[in-house]
Amino acid sequence: MTRPLILVCNDDGINATGIKALVEAVQHLGDVVVVAPDSPQSAKGHSITIAEPLRLHTIINVFGENVKAYSVSGTPVDCVKLAVDKVLHRKPDLLVSGINHGSNASINVIYSGTMSAALEGAIEGIQSVGFSLCDYADDADFTLAKSVATHVCQLILDKKIPQYIALNVNIPKIEPKDHKGIKICRQANSKWTESYIERQDPFRKNYYWMSGKFEIVKMEEDTDEWALAHHFTSIVPVQFDLTAYKHLDDLKQIF
Repeated sequence: MTRPLILVCNDDGINATGIKALVEAVQHLGDVVVVAPDSPQSAKGHSITIAEPLRLHTIINVFGENVKAYSVSGTPVDCVKLAVDKVLHRKPDLLVSGINHGSNASINVIYSGTMSAALEGAIEGIQSVGFSLCDYADDADFTLAKSVATHVCQLILDKKIPQYIALNVNIPKIEPKDHKGIKICRQANSKWTESYIERQDPFRKNYYWMSGKFEIVKMEEDTDEWALAHHFTSIVPVQFDLTAYKHLDDLKQIF
């Protein structure tokens, strides 16, 4: 039997600790190929590169001699598109993105390069999942995240998930012994309230650094933010069809 082909990508860049942890978590499940940005691409969302050429470079022995790896001078979505068209010999059986440094729960999924890579895989009809650890520290402990990733990916390969969705998996920042399991959730209602710090450069021209505060509008028990706060891993199925179906009839009455 042909071993499953697993495409690994991320948005933190090919040298990030999280992607190395993800490769370790899934490499025994199939043949792994890594295609990831050559530099950090956090919060790039679903952007693609159209105004300049993309560069693809082979990376040697970063993930071990049995893992083929490539860096791309573009966004996470560029990586998926280029991998499918130019790198892989067939459509992968599974696309895994991450493990991201920091949460991609609730509204963060909109901005996430990690989840945009997974959604691009879903657009291509590939079973896709994005993993995020709710810890922004450079020395974050990925022990629990690796265990969750292995478990989730094995289930996806064995059981299959519905076509044209991706799974948004967020792992809480806790000790493995405190982990309560996995909850299937909906996306919490939350937002970022931005503020911009205004400064002047040496030429007395203004420039701005974005700052902000994350706000959960309502903490409800069936949401991802509630699950994470109560030591569960949250899994939210997400889709690229953004149609607000329940409002179609209302709008037909207006227009």
